[in-house]
Amino acid sequence: MGSRRRHAPSGFDRGASAAVCVLGAAAAALGALPATSAVAAPHDDARAEVDRLYQEAEKATQAYDKADERAGQLHRQVSDAQDRIARQQQRINTMREALGSLAGAQYRSGGIDPTVALLFSDDPADYLDKASVLDRITTEQAGELKDLQDAMRELAQERSEATGHLAELERSRKAVASHKKTVESKLAKARQILNGMPLADRAAFDRASRSSRQDIPDLGAGVPSSGRAAAAVAAAQSALGKPYVWGATGPGGFDCSGLMQWSYAQAGVHLPRTSQEQRYAGHRIPLSQAQPGDLVVYRADASHVAMYVGNGQVIHAPYPGAPVRYDPVGMMPVSSVTRV
Repeated sequence: MGSRRRHAPSGFDRGASAAVCVLGAAAAALGALPATSAVAAPHDDARAEVDRLYQEAEKATQAYDKADERAGQLHRQVSDAQDRIARQQQRINTMREALGSLAGAQYRSGGIDPTVALLFSDDPADYLDKASVLDRITTEQAGELKDLQDAMRELAQERSEATGHLAELERSRKAVASHKKTVESKLAKARQILNGMPLADRAAFDRASRSSRQDIPDLGAGVPSSGRAAAAVAAAQSALGKPYVWGATGPGGFDCSGLMQWSYAQAGVHLPRTSQEQRYAGHRIPLSQAQPGDLVVYRADASHVAMYVGNGQVIHAPYPGAPVRYDPVGMMPVSSVTRV
């Protein structure tokens, strides 16, 4: 099941926790450093700065996740549109060949004016324009020409929509790159600050975020709200010890919302990609009524999410360097609880 992480006392008392999470849990973790006298003041500033950087990195990670998901959707839409365009073009080519054969036979028998050749120009607009001026078209030809005209209009619409999707896809790809750059910059700066701390303080920070606890905390006798919630809890617990990887949805690594999405997917439930969207993936309940499997969303901007597992504990992917683990539900301000 992987390594387990140290957790603060259980319960809903937010002030009692000292857990860490990308979205501000860093300050809590750094707060676990040994207290000192006035010498600690610069390190207090460093803690606050790391906290801010981790919060901003997690927010950028959620933006990255959203843009990446949208890029994937657009890529599939463009691919599907290209397939439809190819099929429609083949259909049009077949229709034009059939009309050409019919017109050729009539021309050879003297049954149609030679100007019908204009119908078979490589220019579709020219083709349709000339079709309206023919005065020797049989009923069969008229029906086939109408079908061809409709098909060509559908093809033009498909191409127009595909062009729009391609343009949006390019914008989404640029957004993905921009958010990725922001995340990497914030995390690099946070690591630089941590590396600048005295060895003793840095070791204390590492112990706070990488505890050697191996046992499972007392999760109480809470009962999941449904069978799918129970399955999601079991899936999340199977991911204990897996690394935090921003932008990842498992199974080898996870970011916070990626763990929630993956866990519920194992229960046959599709959750949206980001923590901001996941808070609306069910109905809201008070924190006091939380049951195992409920999603606990943190901060007003909903930039972090965890899964309630009972007895005041959650399981989540905290931040880079701190693998999936248990922590107290009150590790940071709770903004909402969602029952899926």
